Amino acid sequence: MASSRVRQAHGNETRELIVATAERLFAEQGVAAVSNRQVSEAAGQANNFAVGYHFGTKADLVLAIVRRHAPAIERRRAEMLASIKGSSDLRDWIGCLVRPLTEHLASLGNPSWHARFIAQATTDPAFRRIVIDETVASTSMQETIEGLIRLMPVLPEEVRAERGDMSRQLIVHMCAERERALQAGTATPRATWEAAAVGLVDALVGLWRAPFTPTT
Repeated sequence: MASSRVRQAHGNETRELIVATAERLFAEQGVAAVSNRQVSEAAGQANNFAVGYHFGTKADLVLAIVRRHAPAIERRRAEMLASIKGSSDLRDWIGCLVRPLTEHLASLGNPSWHARFIAQATTDPAFRRIVIDETVASTSMQETIEGLIRLMPVLPEEVRAERGDMSRQLIVHMCAERERALQAGTATPRATWEAAAVGLVDALVGLWRAPFTPTT
């Protein structure tokens, strides 16, 4: 029994090491450019097939990375939603899109890799739907999207969908750029993740309130 617990603990440690290593490599080089074997080697695994043994396919590994961070982000968003319940202020609902991620990235310290991993994965045709579907499916994200729709009834459905895509791109890639700059030690437009969140919320409120041209 004791030996079984030791093996399980060792297996958990190995999986965590593989996930952390894969996230860094995928963030730096792109998901398609890094093989499962390279991940295993970089994680110091003697077995070059360690990724397949512990996770299965590369898609399974990508999903594991997303799910590694999801509980902390989900918890932050749920707390924010509870605090703005019934709000009619668009900034509150945009904040629920932005701040759970920026606060989580701030908690990771420097360097972190998560924003760059998400940026790489969501621009890869083989993995973008896995990442987007997993993120959008969360209870807190669904509630946030519903809140935005209630506040913007004038927007046609296709315009709301388009601005949702624009919002995701802006949040992910601005966070990835900031994460990259922090690691490199180069200047960033905002001094802190909190200030960066304010800038993102300002921009996205303007985006959602922008006029639209009806299509014929």
